[in-house]
Amino acid sequence: MKKYRFLSLLLLFPMVLTLFTAPAAALEEPDLFCTNAVLLDANYNEVLYDKGAYEKAYPASTTKVMTALLVLEAIENGQLSPSTMVTAGPTRMQDIPSGAGYVVASLKEGEVMSVEDLLYCVMLPSAADAANVLAVEVDGTIEDFVAHMNRKAGELGCQNTHFTNTAGMHSEDHYSTAYDLALIFQAALEYDLFRTIIKTAAYTVPATNLSAERYFYNTNGLISNLWYSGYVYDKCIGGKTGNTDEAGRCLIAAAEDGDTLLISVVLGSGPMEQEGYEDLRQGQLVESKRLLEYGFNNFERVTITKGTEPVDKVAVTMSRQADEVNVKPQGSITRTLPKDMDLDAIETKIALFSEEVEAPVEEGQVLGVMTLSYEGEVYGKLDLVAVNSVERSELLYKKEQFISFFQDTWVQIILAVVLLLAAFILLRLLVFRKKRRYRSGTGARSRSNYRGIRK
Repeated sequence: MKKYRFLSLLLLFPMVLTLFTAPAAALEEPDLFCTNAVLLDANYNEVLYDKGAYEKAYPASTTKVMTALLVLEAIENGQLSPSTMVTAGPTRMQDIPSGAGYVVASLKEGEVMSVEDLLYCVMLPSAADAANVLAVEVDGTIEDFVAHMNRKAGELGCQNTHFTNTAGMHSEDHYSTAYDLALIFQAALEYDLFRTIIKTAAYTVPATNLSAERYFYNTNGLISNLWYSGYVYDKCIGGKTGNTDEAGRCLIAAAEDGDTLLISVVLGSGPMEQEGYEDLRQGQLVESKRLLEYGFNNFERVTITKGTEPVDKVAVTMSRQADEVNVKPQGSITRTLPKDMDLDAIETKIALFSEEVEAPVEEGQVLGVMTLSYEGEVYGKLDLVAVNSVERSELLYKKEQFISFFQDTWVQIILAVVLLLAAFILLRLLVFRKKRRYRSGTGARSRSNYRGIRK
């Protein structure tokens, strides 16, 4: 009986051992309730989550981030200032269908308002008429401003974005991607005024020449409970909502935790049932918060190095000191990676510039690169440098120069020509001497004969 018990324990031991040695499971990504989404580490332009992030989608009012960005650039270059007073013109309602549910600030033709107040109207309640008024102030016409929007999208690296209006009114030709919208929002975050506006819960627009005070609330429920209740996220620093029947409920949001800045984009969400809530939850808010928390909880900034031990060698010519030199990786790569990732699982690929190198070789001289990747994704490259210096042999070097000189095609051609000329000259000399000798002999015989006759 003891024999079988011992055998059972012996068989069980490897199974128990695998529990401690098995690799950690891959990070489980959230399955979001939306059609398209992306999570961007905004400080380093690294995508941490992707759900159709590069696919065409309708942006709805998240479009207004680009509108605000161009106004902020006009302020930066001195064309405008936040206090510049702008008069609403007859095109303030251009492209805005009446009765379609689009938000407006009810601006009247001839009404005067500051650029800053108009920006608050654009970004908090999402007023489409304020976007049109600002567009005309920046570029003269809405059409020229829309062209400006598309040019700027290209400058930011947006690969699949095209705007037809300033505010996000639906059109088949008005589209973007979750990733492109993250890039646009990232650019806007560089402006302090933009950050101030998007984190404001409520704003009062002062009375104008044609209107009393206006009170606006931020439609981003991650910032304030004034529009939606129960969604506030303390790390969120602002965002921009959007909502049309075709686009669904959309939200671009940014959040900070220490030195980490994340941008989430959720497109094509909607009302969702969630355990513990009787009402239908706002999917764009629930999933944006969930995506941002996923980023903060599961990723960290990691420095990847590959030690200082030699990983390969390169043959060395023109030296009596050594016929090869070892190479080692130099430097490090910093990436935002899952916290539980096994760095030893990172694959390396070595590529030397050449199988051999001519001396002299300096310590630290770059002789190749090491590519680091994980599951097909390239994380970066490290230089492969010489571990030590290798001196050149002057004797071997001069010998090689001498041989190389005479192996040069043009040198060989010149030498061949010289040799042919020399041979030709020598031949001519030999023929000339022979003729002289022949002529000298003939003349001597003739004179001898002539003398004989005289006798």
